[in-house]
Amino acid sequence: MAPDVPQAQRVSWLLENGPRELELLFRAIVYHPSVPILITDNERNYRDASTGAGKLLGLPRDKIIGQRMDDFADPSFKPRISELWQAFLGQGEQEGTLRLAGPDGTLWDVEYTAKGNVLPVRHVLVLRDKTTSEQTEGCAEAGPDQVPSWVQDYALYLLDVNGCIAGWYSGAVRIYGYNGDEAIGKHVSFLYFSEENFSSEPQQELNRSAAEGHFGNEGWHVRKDGSRFWANVITMALRDEDGELQGFARVVRDFSERHERDEKLRRSRARVRPVPLQSTIAGIVSGEFDRVPEANDAFLKLVGYSREDLLAGRLRWPDLTPPEYSALDDLAHEEGLRFGACTPYEKEFLRKDGTRVPVLVATAVLKLSPFQWITFVQDLRERDQFESVGDEDVESKQNFEEIVGNSAALRRILRQVEVVAPTDANVLILGETGTGKELVARAIHRLSTRKNCPFVVLNCAAIPTGLLESELFGYEKGAFTGALSQKIGRFELAHRGTLFLDEVGDIPLDLQPKLLRALQEKSFERLGGTRTIPIDVRLVAATNRNLTQMMGDKLFRSDLYYRLKVFPITTPPLRDHPEDIPLLARHFTQKYAGAMNKKIEKIPSDTMRAFVSWSWPGNVRELENFIERAVILSQGPNLRAPLAEIRLDALEPAGDSTLEHVEREHIVRVLRETGGVVSKAATRLGMPRTTLNALMRKLGISRKDL
Repeated sequence: MAPDVPQAQRVSWLLENGPRELELLFRAIVYHPSVPILITDNERNYRDASTGAGKLLGLPRDKIIGQRMDDFADPSFKPRISELWQAFLGQGEQEGTLRLAGPDGTLWDVEYTAKGNVLPVRHVLVLRDKTTSEQTEGCAEAGPDQVPSWVQDYALYLLDVNGCIAGWYSGAVRIYGYNGDEAIGKHVSFLYFSEENFSSEPQQELNRSAAEGHFGNEGWHVRKDGSRFWANVITMALRDEDGELQGFARVVRDFSERHERDEKLRRSRARVRPVPLQSTIAGIVSGEFDRVPEANDAFLKLVGYSREDLLAGRLRWPDLTPPEYSALDDLAHEEGLRFGACTPYEKEFLRKDGTRVPVLVATAVLKLSPFQWITFVQDLRERDQFESVGDEDVESKQNFEEIVGNSAALRRILRQVEVVAPTDANVLILGETGTGKELVARAIHRLSTRKNCPFVVLNCAAIPTGLLESELFGYEKGAFTGALSQKIGRFELAHRGTLFLDEVGDIPLDLQPKLLRALQEKSFERLGGTRTIPIDVRLVAATNRNLTQMMGDKLFRSDLYYRLKVFPITTPPLRDHPEDIPLLARHFTQKYAGAMNKKIEKIPSDTMRAFVSWSWPGNVRELENFIERAVILSQGPNLRAPLAEIRLDALEPAGDSTLEHVEREHIVRVLRETGGVVSKAATRLGMPRTTLNALMRKLGISRKDL
């Protein structure tokens, strides 16, 4: 679908294709948890089932899907099911008890909560073993088979590219209280609690979703009656077959009760302690939901299964997880949906022979539609028994000495670095310019087993297109005019070490196949050479460009993208963790004051407030350069900063300026900050690329203005 397609046609595509994508997103969210969840159609046919439902019914998932609700009921109870179902279709909600019959003929009662039309003609049943619930009644914490309130209903809806509601389903009606005619056509910001977020927070969420494929976060939303609830939100970008963005699918859950218990849950979950690098990385396993189609030999050896077991489908994720760790796995699943990768946590695996082995686990979500994951596992049996907290703190400080900050966003990045570094997996670091992507890459190298080998850096944007291939792979003497001697490329220089490709999105399309082949085959040929050179290189790549959009524009190969994005890490912009600004400001002040032999003892409070309130579009790099300039200007013990440059009132128009002039200057400024990349500037401005192009034509903005 071309970019200039009318909005009405985009909405038509969205309403036709969106429900299917919503169903896939919904399945990705509800399928993993241990809570027994079934999805049915109007005829009582089971269309999907969670892992917990299979455990409760005593059947594999493929034996449940396609069956009718009546097939699992006590024969004497089947007439009652028909009556309950008709009442449910009329009411849209229902709670009650079913009498089920297991495969062996055992009868038992199961409580259920049913929600109708969460998706078009799709209904959700959340089950609970009544016997188990009676045994746990009165306990402070719900047992693993009880139904937490946060899984009982889901608001699903569709948004167009501008963030306006295009599809509104019954779950959304129940949670928010608005009917379809009250919601459809309105901008999604009216569902947010704080008015100050109307133009910023919702648009930021959609921008992140468009850039990264999906985005998860939590915050306060407001119902029609004015009450607020803590919303867990997963948003997925929907693109047509040409890769053009057509809208968004969104699932929202009321996590108010869970939000209140969040601190308690976090204290109870296993926390990561840095594991000595001499410990063994057991392996990597990937799959779809609970299915495990691929695992390396180290992982299979750890869990005691053979490759024949894997190929025969006998290795399934639930079979490896003892029941007492189901809550940890559920939390990791939620965190993976929100951030792309979960915080590493300690648990035990059940081996095929029934024994247990302690491991450190981290899971990254690769795709939501269809849902795919990859898990990194570290064997903890060889962990040094005499490690001390003090030594760990020193080691952590040494590993991250160049990264300054203590915010939750930054700690999450460092935890991801800790878990992926000891593996040889490729890492793709995403983030805006100036967010410290190279520092993250260096930290990965220092924490890896390759830390004593070379760390080779190549900025792909700084090398002319015609020379990039020779920089990467080298050339033989006489390969071309001017090749007077042999040249060793960066791949060879990084042998047994780490190669960091910065600005990997700037690699020309015709060079990408050769890079992909070098990564797949672990070998290459120099320019003008015929000898194949084997390499052992760990690749870390970084970019501030939208590779997903570049794939849609046929500027970046999808196979190379997925080869690079084994473990994605997104560095947050400074505006998303302003609590780190005071630490950074003090750090840079000390750094440059020392270099200039100046003694600056204090940053005035009004100066620090100005630092924290500014958005820093150039991120940490802009802050560092600004403070270096401030140190140069400072003559006494106080930092003297040119605050007029960063105060918002400096952007206000002069008395004789027109609104059009101010708008033009703002767009030109953003284009300069984004290097003239229109798609990136459009994301920063919170508008579609086509709208920005039209505004640029209207305001007469051209390349010569940048």
